Amino acid sequence: MAIDYTKRSRPAAAGSSAVSLEKVQTVAPRLVNLYKTARISLEKSGLAGQRAAVYLVLDRSLSMGRHYKSGAVQRLAEQALGLSANLDDDGVVPVVFFSTEIDGIAEVGLDDYEGRIGALHDGYGRMGRTNYHLAMQAVIDHYAASGCTAPALVIFQTDGGPTSRTAAEHVLCTAARLPIFWQFIGFGDPEGKQFDFLRKLDDLPVPAKRPVDNAGFFPVGNTPSAVPDEVLYDALMSEFPMWLRSARATGILG
Repeated sequence: MAIDYTKRSRPAAAGSSAVSLEKVQTVAPRLVNLYKTARISLEKSGLAGQRAAVYLVLDRSLSMGRHYKSGAVQRLAEQALGLSANLDDDGVVPVVFFSTEIDGIAEVGLDDYEGRIGALHDGYGRMGRTNYHLAMQAVIDHYAASGCTAPALVIFQTDGGPTSRTAAEHVLCTAARLPIFWQFIGFGDPEGKQFDFLRKLDDLPVPAKRPVDNAGFFPVGNTPSAVPDEVLYDALMSEFPMWLRSARATGILG
């Protein structure tokens, strides 16, 4: 499926979701509960009516095979769609698959999501190493080409640190002047050393390294699908609202 780079206008009544409940019930009834749960988290965070482009970045490093096989990655895509339907009226989430290189760029939509992640993953061939910076640059390029004026929330899933840590940190710090927030999600042992670098990215100093704190991180454990939807959505909203305020205060967002 080709990526539609034309973002629609987003007029909305105060506090309303971008896509109506009626449309979700009609087009994607299995996502209704996710849509409603995501809205509750947005309301608790003071973000009812907020507009944002939601991106999903998925790790295809070799160690990720079991999470694709178990359906955990597909589940995350569905959770991303449930959130996106509240934030973005086009009903699609651009998805970047990465390993050593960019393995593929596609999208999941309210009308085309069931089993899609597994099918895309199977079509991308061999899995490789873990290079964050290439995936981050792909998101930046896509967002710039879209002409979107709303901020972007990037759900960036991985199960370990990158091959090139210097490159990943450089892109994150450079991108801090853009209206893009990076929410990293770790699949794996919450106490594992494989997430030490992500904890470092989360804590990079402001303003010494970047003008605003433009990233967050939380691990979801070895069985990601067992994490309740409300817990995941609350975690996704733990730092995004603070970034929105900082980005507006510094002129990154209008």
